[in-house]
Amino acid sequence: MTTIHQISSEILEISTIGGIIFLQKKIELSQSAKDKILKCRAYLDQRMQAQDEPIYGINTGFGSLYNVKISKDKLTQLQENLVMSHACGIGERVPNEIVKLMLLLKIQSLSYGHSGVQLSTVERLVDFFNHDILPVIYTQGSLGASGDLAPLAHLSLPLIGKGEVEFEGEVWDSESILKKFNWKPLQLQSKEGLALLNGTQFMSSYGVYLILKSFKLSYLADLFGSISLDAFDGRIEPFDELVHLVRPHKGQLKTAERIREFLDGSELIQQKKAHVQDPYSFRCIPQVHGATKDTLEYVYKVFMTEINSVTDNPNIFIGEDKIISGGNFHGQPLALALDYLKIAMAELGNISERRIFQLVSGLRGLPTFLVDNPGLNSGFMIPQYTAASIVSANKQLATPASIDSIVSSNGQEDHVSMGANAATQAYTLINNVERILAIELLNASQALEFRRPSHSSPFIESFIKMYRQDVKFVNQDEILHDLMTTTLEFIDVFCIENELLFD
Repeated sequence: MTTIHQISSEILEISTIGGIIFLQKKIELSQSAKDKILKCRAYLDQRMQAQDEPIYGINTGFGSLYNVKISKDKLTQLQENLVMSHACGIGERVPNEIVKLMLLLKIQSLSYGHSGVQLSTVERLVDFFNHDILPVIYTQGSLGASGDLAPLAHLSLPLIGKGEVEFEGEVWDSESILKKFNWKPLQLQSKEGLALLNGTQFMSSYGVYLILKSFKLSYLADLFGSISLDAFDGRIEPFDELVHLVRPHKGQLKTAERIREFLDGSELIQQKKAHVQDPYSFRCIPQVHGATKDTLEYVYKVFMTEINSVTDNPNIFIGEDKIISGGNFHGQPLALALDYLKIAMAELGNISERRIFQLVSGLRGLPTFLVDNPGLNSGFMIPQYTAASIVSANKQLATPASIDSIVSSNGQEDHVSMGANAATQAYTLINNVERILAIELLNASQALEFRRPSHSSPFIESFIKMYRQDVKFVNQDEILHDLMTTTLEFIDVFCIENELLFD
């Protein structure tokens, strides 16, 4: 297997990105990408020599200063001033894995040859990526409209020897890291600062990362829901394919099929039941989990289009001899998709918490709070509290960011997407969903032990056996926080070992 991925005009798949990031592959520009970058830059240089008329962002000011023409001898200063003045991020730092994705997606977008950057600029971004030199970027500052201006300014500062980077676990000033690698600060040419700052790579990187994680959590929700169903002495009939063929939503069909596969061979699911129906949190797993799967498919398509697009401004079209100022940096498609993702993933956590509640309620022969001697032991009473508090927080985070807008740049940028806020909200929300699902696994595995000597399916019993190596059955009260965090660590290892990077 090659460890180098070539940046080219071929479709970049989200699954490929997962492999590049999680398997720590290096990247390089293909010859075709280099040729396109060089050709576009040469065209722009020739165009600048041949005309004196203002071209937005190339020899003019920015935003509401678009009418201010800049002389040719000040164009480098114009671009560097742009990068420095727009580096206005604040708040928490963007996680390293997101920063690395931002580098990758910015390189991809610039490689199409419609942005007018120097080849050396893109190659320096490639160097940063390959050496894990990660610019320090902050989560707050982008309106998700003129691109992700503030975050991308912080991404770009190290190119000119400004700002900070993280390297080998330490924060360095950019001037020092350039000296360490014997690199000189770049001299940005006309258009380059704007090409670097315009774009949706902050929103896109969060989106790609969260899509990968959401597909993983969708699988785990089905698996943990199956364990809960068996531990709750649930019925298999609602998962019969016939039920779902008469309402054939793709995600619903897939969920029901997966649950049947997980429970194939279970003694518990086949035993005679004293009850006719299960609560909705069990019976309607295909309908609820399936709707989330269908949403993920939509969000996936939106981000697939975005990461294979040119999103800076203006755009340069050599064949048509045109430089056009448009609005491809506007994040509305991403804002709506991220909000939809938030709502869909919040529902996975919502229904998971309901199953947790049912398991600890002393129903169907299970002891109250899933522990012997309840009263003396509180057992699993409070993990449900924790899950409930997280679910409530997610309801607030799931409120759409995209329904808001605010005027900026002295009225020139009078409608914004708020997609960056949606992205950071989604990051928190989806990490919360993972915690809720971990609590469900902790509860469901505990409940399953009270069904002995009957067994679940061979697949589930094998999974629980692995889990029990890290998290033992709880006989009497202990610090459950430790078991919850260990469960989260187990989930991460399980997903990596079973290559659940993308499903």
